[in-house]
Amino acid sequence: MFGKQLKEYNLSSEALAQLQYAEVTTSKGTIWLKLFPELAPNSVANMAELANSKFYDNLAFHRVIPNFMAQGGCPHSGPTGNQAMAGTGGPDWAIACETDNGVAHKRGSFSMAHAGPNTGGSQFFITFVATPHLDGVHTVFGGIEDDDAQSFSVLDSIDQGDAIESIRVVPSRD
Repeated sequence: MFGKQLKEYNLSSEALAQLQYAEVTTSKGTIWLKLFPELAPNSVANMAELANSKFYDNLAFHRVIPNFMAQGGCPHSGPTGNQAMAGTGGPDWAIACETDNGVAHKRGSFSMAHAGPNTGGSQFFITFVATPHLDGVHTVFGGIEDDDAQSFSVLDSIDQGDAIESIRVVPSRD
């Protein structure tokens, strides 16, 4: 994570407009996350590149803290990874934080995990509750829509070690 080159995507507004939802298919069901490409364009573009290249396929939620969050996205959490290193891996790059976007961490927020400013890569977390102490520290780049009871139900059922079967970034839920 440390000393990695920062990756910048600089997608056009038309390309960003296609990055609206992350469909997170887990062993417990599907969680739909509305993305915020207008507020965190680099984080959303990074998620889309990784998700649509199948980086997240067959990984696990390697860290779940009840009444706080479920964390995934470490390649060491998958079947070919080093389980003892789960929580330490990522791509060969990092991305800059976009923490000044004005989005607060509430129940269902989709946020970048990192080991310090500008060290995020592939790891993310989804919050079970509001976590205002993370506001301005971690980039919120999406979240479960308030009226999506099914996605909240799946989120609430996630346990440590549950599979992330796939994540895909798509233009709509249709």
